[in-house]
Amino acid sequence: MDRGSVLLHLNETHIRSCHVLRSAWSEVGRQKQAPTFGHHVHASLFGAVNVHNGETVLHQTIAANAATFLDFLRMLNELDPYRCNEEV
Repeated sequence: MDRGSVLLHLNETHIRSCHVLRSAWSEVGRQKQAPTFGHHVHASLFGAVNVHNGETVLHQTIAANAATFLDFLRMLNELDPYRCNEEV
């Protein structure tokens, strides 16, 4: 790596409010009830950590696909926090 290079760790995650009742004990003859909101909310997040100084950037989007990932990369390219302030 040259002196002007920056090393980033990137990742994405999905947060869902999907209420699933996998298994539960219940009284014989009485089915277990699980309250729900009637819809499933979700969010996708892209994140990056500057390995040199620990600065982080999060970007929330409605989906994680090639187009939204490219938008995230463009956003990172425009940000100054990823310029290393350390003199090597």
